[in-house]
Amino acid sequence: MHLTRVRADHGRSAGSVVPVGMAISEQEYQARALPELDALLRALDEAAGDGFEVELESDILTVEFSDGARYVVNSHRAARQIWMAAEHSAWHFDYDAGADRWIAHKTGDELWATVEKTLSARLGKPFDLRRST
Repeated sequence: MHLTRVRADHGRSAGSVVPVGMAISEQEYQARALPELDALLRALDEAAGDGFEVELESDILTVEFSDGARYVVNSHRAARQIWMAAEHSAWHFDYDAGADRWIAHKTGDELWATVEKTLSARLGKPFDLRRST
């Protein structure tokens, strides 16, 4: 089941329905998603000595903990979303151009804040990612 949202702009008639994640073009998605994963990799790599290792391969960012548990953040090109799975939860983030952030519209969670929150809970202490500028 694909979620939808009502949009009244972008050259469409008022009230037209656009699948979530499809509001941006494939080119814009690639220009936004892949650099976002690279930035997350750099930020996580700086803190990787903190009980986990991080790797980015084929648009799949994996955070692996010393006990073998994994969190995954990946590009989902078909849906034009960034997906995240951690513990027993999953998020589907859409690019929000107004906020210049990836937001899970089902929950309102922002990608970087969600990574920080899940790592903080896993590590049992506050965890802060630094975005490179």
